[in-house]
Amino acid sequence: MKIIYSYYVLDILHPGHLLQMRNAKRIAGEDGISIVGILTDEATMEKKAKPTMTFEERLEIARSIKYNDIVVPQSTYSPIPNLQAIRPDIHMESTSHTSEDIENVRKLMKSQGGDIIVMPYYPTESSTRIKNKIKETRNEKK
Repeated sequence: MKIIYSYYVLDILHPGHLLQMRNAKRIAGEDGISIVGILTDEATMEKKAKPTMTFEERLEIARSIKYNDIVVPQSTYSPIPNLQAIRPDIHMESTSHTSEDIENVRKLMKSQGGDIIVMPYYPTESSTRIKNKIKETRNEKK
């Protein structure tokens, strides 16, 4: 049985999130477990603006997605504390994070006997892009 870990802010759900979650579940397999970490407001604000939706709302959205078997809080922007506690077989990461952060996670996963899969970041599938588009639409209506 494989355990896969991935994490998200999930302030705005978009197809890129679903693709990553679907891929994680496929890699886990039918008998595997896909665990999703949702960043707390404080964890998100280490590098980004405070999410618009509450943490509880974001957890509920993640729990409702069929690809996710378990949803847990992630209290730091870095997944390392959760990876140390959960000890997944594979961690799904995104190229949207720095190469230094990815390398630190790679070292941890290797030391725990696990692996990392780094998925490409698609700027067309971006919460920030969606938020900016909403702002532009509001400005056009004024």
